[in-house]
Amino acid sequence: MKLSVIVPVFNMSAGGRLEYCIDSLINQTIDDMEIIAVDDASTDNSLDILRGYESRHSGRFKVIAQKKNIKQGGARNTGLKEAKGEWIGFIDSDDWITPDFYESLIKKGEETGADVVGCGYSIVNHHTFETGRVINDITPEQTGIMTSEKRRAFLKNSGSMVMKVYRASLIRDNDLSFPEGIFYEDNCAGPVWSMYYKHFEYIDRPMYYYYQHGSSTVHTITADGCKDRTKAAELMLSELKRRGFYDDYRDVIESIFTTTFFVNTLFSYMRIKKGRKMSFVSYLKRRMAEEFPDFRKNENYGKYMDEEQKKYVDILMCSTLLFYIRYSLLWFYRDLRSGHLTD
Repeated sequence: MKLSVIVPVFNMSAGGRLEYCIDSLINQTIDDMEIIAVDDASTDNSLDILRGYESRHSGRFKVIAQKKNIKQGGARNTGLKEAKGEWIGFIDSDDWITPDFYESLIKKGEETGADVVGCGYSIVNHHTFETGRVINDITPEQTGIMTSEKRRAFLKNSGSMVMKVYRASLIRDNDLSFPEGIFYEDNCAGPVWSMYYKHFEYIDRPMYYYYQHGSSTVHTITADGCKDRTKAAELMLSELKRRGFYDDYRDVIESIFTTTFFVNTLFSYMRIKKGRKMSFVSYLKRRMAEEFPDFRKNENYGKYMDEEQKKYVDILMCSTLLFYIRYSLLWFYRDLRSGHLTD
């Protein structure tokens, strides 16, 4: 079989989101493919919808029903165990793709010998095949036969995992998988997987539609979500160490750990209005001091931060209490002025 596409599904029945995604897979121009939908213990009627597709497309569409929710990474791992294709693709169950998405990516891979091929994507907020805001999350310098510098570039920015197709041998030969039971699994898997690419190619065309809506993980900041982000970063760090990449890429690993574990989590967490605790901020500070005590001396530190954020990190590293009070007051007054202050 040429292609296996794995679709993790959890409570996606509302608003026709699941059907729009699955229809875009059913209508792919590549014939020799299987679609593996893993229902991650949905509590709505997502599983019923999937069973309907399975009955109508027997032999091409397979449903695996999880009894326990293991998050998107776990559902992807479940699908990987069943996948038979030479190439493997992943899609989020509220996104969709152009009809020639996989045919184009695989053709590029087979013509060039690449083991991973990616493309651009379009951000949309409704069901459409019209192009929205286009994002190219991979640079031209990252394409071609992998070198040490290209691997460093992928560590800094591995790009989204759903806008790519992978040779199955890359995944199986290197025992690659996703963290289970947490959100932000790509924060771990993306950098780790990219260390095994031999040849990466890219199609500069937005063939993937990334659906942004109010319930998207990226738009829902919670204390548990912030904790999951730190867990994903810790798993990334431990995997890169275990697999022997740490010594050669320590400075870059320090930089991305600082960004994903510390900076992004810290300033997201501080915008939570309910359930925020200073003890979690203290934990972030303590962990950075343990693992990378000189992180502010890294040449990439602050590249994606503004001067205000840098100032508040300096305050935090001196005093957690002072940081917590001052940053909380800062946003209290900003919300007050903007009229966004709520209970």
